[in-house]
Parts: sequence; structure tokens; C-alpha cells
Amino acid sequence: MGIRRRMTGRDVTQDIAVTYDEHTAVSTGPEHEAAGVKAVMVSLQRGVTSMGPLRTAAALVRLNQRKGFDCPGCAWPEEHGGRKFAEFCENGAKAVAEEATKRVVTPDFFARHSLADLRERPEYWLSQQGRLTHPVILREGDDHYRPISWDHAYHVIAQHLRALDSPDEAIFYTSGRTSNEAAFVYQLLVRSFGTNNLPDCSNMCHESSGASLTDSIGIGKGSVTVEDLEEADVILIAGQNPGTNHPRMLSVLEKAKANGAKIIAINPLPEAGLMRFKDPQKVHGVVGHGIGIADEFVQIRLGGDMALFAGLGRLLLEADDQAPGTVIDRAFVAEHCANFEAYEAQTRAVDLDTVLEATGIDRAQLDRVAQMLIGSQRTIACWAMGLTQHRHAVPMISELTNLLLMRGMIGKSGAGLCPVRGHSNVQGDRTMGIWEQMPEDFLAALDDRFGIVSPRKHGMDTVDAIRAMRDGRASVFMGMGGNFALATPDTAVTDAALRSCSLTVQVSTKLNRSHLTTGRTALILPSLGRTDKDLQDGAKQQVSVEDSMSMVHLSRGSLQPPSEHVRSEVAIVCELAQALLGADHPVPWDALRRDYDRVRDAIAAVVPGCADYNRRVRQPDGFQLPHPPRDAREFPTTTGKANFAVNPLEWIPVPEGRLILQTLRSHDQYNTTIYGLDDRYRGVKGGRRVIFMNPADVEAFGLTEGDRVDLVSEFTGGTGEVEERRAEDFMVVPYSTPRGNAASYYPETNSLVALDHVSARSNTPVSKAVQIRVEARAGVGARG
Repeated sequence: MGIRRRMTGRDVTQDIAVTYDEHTAVSTGPEHEAAGVKAVMVSLQRGVTSMGPLRTAAALVRLNQRKGFDCPGCAWPEEHGGRKFAEFCENGAKAVAEEATKRVVTPDFFARHSLADLRERPEYWLSQQGRLTHPVILREGDDHYRPISWDHAYHVIAQHLRALDSPDEAIFYTSGRTSNEAAFVYQLLVRSFGTNNLPDCSNMCHESSGASLTDSIGIGKGSVTVEDLEEADVILIAGQNPGTNHPRMLSVLEKAKANGAKIIAINPLPEAGLMRFKDPQKVHGVVGHGIGIADEFVQIRLGGDMALFAGLGRLLLEADDQAPGTVIDRAFVAEHCANFEAYEAQTRAVDLDTVLEATGIDRAQLDRVAQMLIGSQRTIACWAMGLTQHRHAVPMISELTNLLLMRGMIGKSGAGLCPVRGHSNVQGDRTMGIWEQMPEDFLAALDDRFGIVSPRKHGMDTVDAIRAMRDGRASVFMGMGGNFALATPDTAVTDAALRSCSLTVQVSTKLNRSHLTTGRTALILPSLGRTDKDLQDGAKQQVSVEDSMSMVHLSRGSLQPPSEHVRSEVAIVCELAQALLGADHPVPWDALRRDYDRVRDAIAAVVPGCADYNRRVRQPDGFQLPHPPRDAREFPTTTGKANFAVNPLEWIPVPEGRLILQTLRSHDQYNTTIYGLDDRYRGVKGGRRVIFMNPADVEAFGLTEGDRVDLVSEFTGGTGEVEERRAEDFMVVPYSTPRGNAASYYPETNSLVALDHVSARSNTPVSKAVQIRVEARAGVGARG
């Protein structure tokens, strides 16, 4: 990889020319520990390269601090009380370096680069160009973005929206980085316009968790705190890679281990962060060997988790038969649960041979894990995308919840359910109303507060929005952050859907692929980031966010924005609303823009659990939203109790000559943002187009390490015909993964995920179970 820089005026890099050859990628073997001194050095190097030394120090010293700004990366919560001097991880530092970079993308940049030119550039090159500084427009027939005034940009959007036959022909997408205040005014604008088309990134990640938990316990959020994790006896971590995706979780796991907790890691790949952690702020993390994390590593086959949880349920029931009342919390089940008898009957009939076949583990390990659960008085279950992105994701998570319910592990300290969210405020966006199916009490409160009439017809989620654009039922797309074109499945279909629109609008901090996948007219509106100082009419503003554990706290940007022409998301929404809805609209849009306290007052009146929002959010650690199952063992379900789920057992057999592929992140990326071309923990350097395969599968397919292959996915749609999609030129890397399973990075493999291959009920793309065949490229070994 070579980087050529051209420096100008204020030490700003322009035209960062990143060149690399995917064929030079090499595999050096995976690491078996996470963090340590190397992570510190990488963090500092990335910061200084992008921000310079002074700006790096100014940013990192305020990252995740009480008087500072919330990390723009993951949603892992801060611990209460005192904070460490360095309250961030390697990937958090990379996220800040990306956002607070001194590199800029000006109108001159777009004058130099045509759309056709930019479409040929790799995503990594795009991300390295820097912050957007001016609003720009691509008019129909043009091949270059050109500057546009803010007022004119709003006029263009309003003109297109008013020209629609129905408000439901517009799509308003939201990324997880949007603040609570911006999310609230955004959904208020959309509902004032007359639609509930509010898809968001949750639709593609934890929607399955929300659907399952709402059925089981009545609220689609986790039930634990950081302090609970530190008090747990057993922490079960399924389908999650904290070393890369939530690194600060490792320090909490270290505390839990010191307090005697046992950790069960369930994952197809042996991720470094679940093997060993070296805390660079402790002596043993600098000069010692760190600490081991997983006491039991369950290397499960993709999609076999439901069978594992069902098999464990049977073993727990049988253990209670041997010592009645010592395993099953009969009092909790009798008082607080429904449908246990049906669950018990089905679970006792689970065939353990099927469990072993589906999971790929042996009976001895199944028994060991069961004994760990039986011996625990305080158990927490954590999970992420490894569970949520399967066809049977909702029943899979319900089966895990069943395990905790039968032992009374809800509503007591050190125990509970912990879906670990990815994006930094994705949970807060949903709380603020970014959902296509908000309940009546929320809509009624919104109408009462502002004198509007919100639509009641449910809107479209992400997958349905793509279908609507593809089919000509929607023609205006607006994205509040994110990189919709690359974050979504079925890349070619999504690309064509966006191109069919009359207008696409992207509110963004940096250049990405979605700016190049345009409607006939396209706008890029540059927004402030978390790190930026936000002044409205000379008054400094602050925003709030919600973490994975329902804690709401303030975030205060302090760095100089990249340009005076960049506006906050709150301002962009409110100013657009004025242009679209007119001066007579009952919502006081300009007052909301000028003073975010006014937004928070409205949140307090509309959003459940947010009373007295302005005062409570200013407390040192903010405040925690109510959670009836956690707080009082009250379950707001249809039965008024926690519901045991009863579902047919599902798993994923591997057809002969095929593999089941999971898409995943590199250690050098966050969602679709590519920080670099190395995956240090998995031992890949200099490239991203790799496929990790079991060595026996490599041999069986007639391949060798380093061979180049094409990946062809196969999906049987509703017509019964097999659909194929192709991703070309991937390097074979032998790796420790179950036979028949493989892994590769997204977004490069999102093209293999069929739009209609979704989780039942949650409509989440099935990115962790893609059936593929592997075809050797010309001149390379043939398939077996």
C-alpha cells in the first residue's frame, strides 16, 4: 500500500492517493490476544496521521469523558463513577481520527473528479479523502457535483417531495450515529410530512433481538448494566466479537473474571478478544501475558446456536429432575412466566444427536457448558450479529431467553439479557421514534405536543424500502448519515434501486459509496460530527445519546468544524422542515434549531421514560431509561408475563460441494468505514478480498492457500428457482472455522446476500448464512 499526500494551507491533505493491489494481500496467521501496547501505538499513529499531534491530544483526552463527547463508534456504555484517563479503545481512536481528520473534500475536489472517476475508486480511497465542507448537487445529466447554497438545496428537496403523488413515495433512512435530538426532529419532520417510512440501520442488525425480546419479556432492549456484568457468575457470549467490535467490553470482562466469573464464548471463529486480553493501562497488559477470557470456547457451526440452546435446556430440565428445585427457579416460573409447560414438553423431546450434528460440538462439551449454567446463580447472555442475521434469528434468540427464564435470571443483579448494539446511538434513535411501526401512545403524544396529525399506517423498513425503490413505488431517498449503498444487501439490486430515484439526498460527514450511487438528481449535505463544536446563533449546543444498556447522557463536541458551511443535523432537519412545510406549520422549527433544550423538552413530553429530560441528562452519568422486567420483574407482554417461546428446531445443513458463508468485519473497519487494509487479529495484511476456509475444505475443493477464487451465492426464492450472485477474485486463507463454514468481509460480500433472504418476522438480511460455491479462477486449482 502506498499513500501519496499533497499538503496545502492549513496542513490539510487533499487528494490522498491510496493505491494497493489486492493480489499482494498476505496471511501471517491469527493473533491470540487483543489490545496491548500494539493497540496503543496503532491508535496514536492513526490519530497523528489524520489529525496532527495537537488535535489528536485534544480529541482523545475528551473521548468518552463526562465533559467530553461520546465515541462515534460502538454503543458500549461507560462505567459509572470515575473514568480512566484514556477511556477509549483502538477502534474508538480510529473512529475519532476518521471524523476529526484535517483532510477536507472541497468543491475543488469535485471539480477535479467526475462521478465516473470516483466510481472507479475503492471505498478505502474515498474514506481517506477527508471531511465534506460544502453542500453540493449533481443535477440530472451532469457528471460532476457542483456547489449549491443551503437554501437552494432545501428548495430542491422540498420541490421533489411536494411533487410526489403520496408522502409514502419518500424514504427517510437513519444511521446509528444520529443524536437523540436529531433523531427526534427527523421523525417529527417525516411524520409531519405524512409518512412512517423511517427505515434505519437497526433493521439490518438487532431487529431480530427487538422482535424476540418484545415477545418474550415485553421490551426490545437488554436488561443488564455494566455493574451486572461485573457481578455475574457466568457470562455467555454468543455470535459476538468484542475484540474488534466492542473492545472496551474486554476491560469489563477482565473485572468480571477477577470477581470469579466464568465466560463461555460461542462463535464459529476463535476471535482474539475472546481468547486473551492485554489491558495497556495495567502492568500485566504491558509486560505480562494479560488474562485469558474464555473458560470454554464452543466453536459452533453457523446457525447451530438454536440447537445448542435447546439441548442445554433439555440437560437443565434433566438436572432438575435429579435434584428438584435446585436448577429450575419454579417460584419465578410460576409467578412471572407463561407457556412453560409447552416449552418443557418440547424441550424434553429434543434429540441430543441432532443437537451435536447441528452444532458440530461433542457431547462432553455440551455437558460441560450445561454444568457451568447449572452452577451459576447469576448468568448473563450477550449476543450480537452472529445470532441476529439468520433466517431463524428470532426463535434462536427466544431459545436463549428461555434458558435464562427457566432459571429466573431476569430482574436480579448480575443476571439478564444483553444484546450488544453496534452503532453508537442506534438504540437511542429507536427510542426517539425512528421506527416504521411506532406504537399509538407515542404517535398520540407527538400529535398532542405539536398539533400535527401523524400517519398511522406502518411504513417501510430497510429491505422493503429497497424493494419499493426497485419497483418504482418510491422515488425520493434521504439518508441521515450512514452509507446505505454499501450497508445494505444485494448490492447490485440496491444500486439499481437508488439510481431509479428522482432524487437522493445524503447527510454526511465524509465521502462514501452512497454519494456515487445517485438518483437522477443528488445532493450531499455536510454535517457536523460528534467531535465538532456545535454553535447555533452563537450559543454552544450539546446533544444526547443512549448506549446499549439504556443509559442516556450528554455529548459535547469541542473541535473546530472543517468548514463554516457545515451544519448540524438538527439544523439541517429544522431548516428543511421550514422550507418544506411552510411558515404556518405548528411545529416551532426555528426555536428547536436555536436551542436544543427546546428539543429535549419535547422529548420529555413525548417519549416514555424521559420526563424531566433536561435536568436528568445533565447529571454526571446521565440517567437510565426504565425497564420493567429489570426494575420490577414486570413484563408488558400480551399475557402480562414473561413468555416461554416454543418453536420448531432449525439449523443449517451444508449441501454437498457447498459452503455456508458469514460476512463479518475486519479489525481495521467499522461497519462500512474502512480504516485500513490489515486485519491484525486474523493475520491478514494488505487486502480485504479473502475467504477464510477450514483447511480440510480447502483441500477437498482442490485448492491451496493463496489461490484466487470467485464466490457464487445460491438462494432459492419464492418461485422455487435458484438465484445466483457472484463476487469475484478472493484469496483463499485456511483458518480455524467449522467444516462447511467460511467467512469473508463485508461490504465486499454484501452482493452475495439476496434481498429476499431475510429473517422471518424481523426482515433482517441473512448475512451470516449465505450458501455459496467456490469457483477457482483461471489458472488456479479446480474444485473437487
